[in-house]
Amino acid sequence: MKTKERKYPLGFWMCAGTEIFERLAYYLGRSLILIFVTTAVVNGGLGLSDSVGAKLQANLTAFAYLGPVLGGVIVDRFIGARYTTPIGMVLVGIGYYMGALAKGPGMIYAMIVCVSLGLGLFRTAPLIGRIIGDNSKMDSAFSIRYTLVNVGAFIGTFLVGILYKDVFAKDGVLGFAPCFKLAALAMFVGAVWFMIATRFMGDVGKKPFKMEKTEEELEEEAKQKALDKELKKMPMTTIEKKRIGAIVLVSAFSIVFWIFWYLAYLPVYYHWAENMNWVVAGYEVPATWFDAANSIFCVILGPITAKLWTVLAARPQGDMSLFRKTGLGIGILGLGYVFFAVIEITRGNGKPSVLLLIIFAFLLTLGEMFFSPLGHSFISKYSPSRYLGVMISVWGIATFIAGKSYGNVYEFAFGGNFKFSSACIVIAIVAFVSALILFALDKRLSGLVEKEQ
Repeated sequence: MKTKERKYPLGFWMCAGTEIFERLAYYLGRSLILIFVTTAVVNGGLGLSDSVGAKLQANLTAFAYLGPVLGGVIVDRFIGARYTTPIGMVLVGIGYYMGALAKGPGMIYAMIVCVSLGLGLFRTAPLIGRIIGDNSKMDSAFSIRYTLVNVGAFIGTFLVGILYKDVFAKDGVLGFAPCFKLAALAMFVGAVWFMIATRFMGDVGKKPFKMEKTEEELEEEAKQKALDKELKKMPMTTIEKKRIGAIVLVSAFSIVFWIFWYLAYLPVYYHWAENMNWVVAGYEVPATWFDAANSIFCVILGPITAKLWTVLAARPQGDMSLFRKTGLGIGILGLGYVFFAVIEITRGNGKPSVLLLIIFAFLLTLGEMFFSPLGHSFISKYSPSRYLGVMISVWGIATFIAGKSYGNVYEFAFGGNFKFSSACIVIAIVAFVSALILFALDKRLSGLVEKEQ
């Protein structure tokens, strides 16, 4: 009797399942920072300003994206990813435990350092690619991984709101420390899970990736060796220069997108925390559930947008360009800020229902799905092979710049210099102008990446 072939090997599910532990801990800790830092000392917080809270979270976000640039070099050249990943998870867990001990911003910065370095060593994504191997299954496998990532994000952001406010709170002191300890525990358990998973991964990740070449790469390498000397001497061609320029331009607009995307969370935790009615059916809704709503919408919209791109690609004129998709994503974010402004203007002195934030969460996620999953695909398609690693780093550095900047943008825009509604309108205008620029230049920008016939 013929055994039915497993679509994905067990090693894939075990390795991808590790993402749940990491994202649960990350979003639990990332969401908690905003509340912990600004809560009064008597209630268990640090009693600092919302601007400080915004900058601390921005640093965690930014360096969490910069760490993998260093980690990528390590697993490519020196140590196998199956060894760096559990070490990284333990280091991240130690970082979150430092958050539980924090009595001031110094220990939070120590947490950020540990988490960033640990995430740099956490390299499950390339391991998954090697486990799957078959390019025809790669997109669907990584779609499953994306879903698991958001499952972890949802659990973390949903649980933390209940835990710090209801379960761990005692005598007016909110349960921040136990929540950070829970994030640490999730990472330690996740490290054990991953080490068990390695039993089902064969030899994948035992060596640095440069020593684990695929059969296709070995065949290409044999052909390429004869051309290497000539290739190194060859100047960049015109099409290579144009494509690099296009990638740099998209990366620049990604900075605008991610600044506005990350920034959108801060008014929820600070402005709307005081100016909305957070009680629904007699229960006070935790602010972290806004993050949870984003995760749920990602899970829902992921397959829908993937189907949309497939349908568009089947048209005679082909798929929509990344420049237009990026423009739509930024424009949708702009609509979200207009929605914020409308709520602020129409509420007067009243407090509208927090349920209105569901609409904003949907707009935020829709904008994300029009842009976020597509950047690496664009670079992989059009970057000259000899500069692929550098171009991927450019994308990561752009995200780092956005993460490092949005705390300062929050302080300037929402720190008392402008009315809340005015700040939202200005941000929306910048978003709409950016979108219009991308649409207006679409043909010219698309021409940079296409070969002349």
